[in-house]
Amino acid sequence: MKNQAIFNLLGIAARARKVISGEELVVKEVRNGNAKLVLLANDASKNSSKKIQDKCTYYNVEYHVIGDRYDLGHATGKEARVALAITDKGFASKLSSLLNEN
Repeated sequence: MKNQAIFNLLGIAARARKVISGEELVVKEVRNGNAKLVLLANDASKNSSKKIQDKCTYYNVEYHVIGDRYDLGHATGKEARVALAITDKGFASKLSSLLNEN
C-alpha cells in the first residue's frame, strides 16, 4: 500500500516535469546539483547501481532502491526505467518521508 502512494506521487511529479529518467541523465543531474532525490530499480545492473549510488554518496544526494524497472517506468508513464531523479524540493521531501516511514 505504501509503495502505491509512492508510485502515485511519482506519476504526479512526472506530469509536472520534475522527474529525470535514465541512468546517464540522472548521473548528470546529481553532478549538477539539481537532483534532490534519486530512485533506483532493484533489478538494475551491478555496474549501474554502483555508479549511481557512488555519485549520490559523493554529492550527498539521498537515494532509495524501490521496485523494479517496470514499476518505475509505469509510474512515470514511460517504458522501463532503471533510475529516476526528482528535481523538485517539495516532491523530494514528500517522497523521502514516505520512503523513510518504516
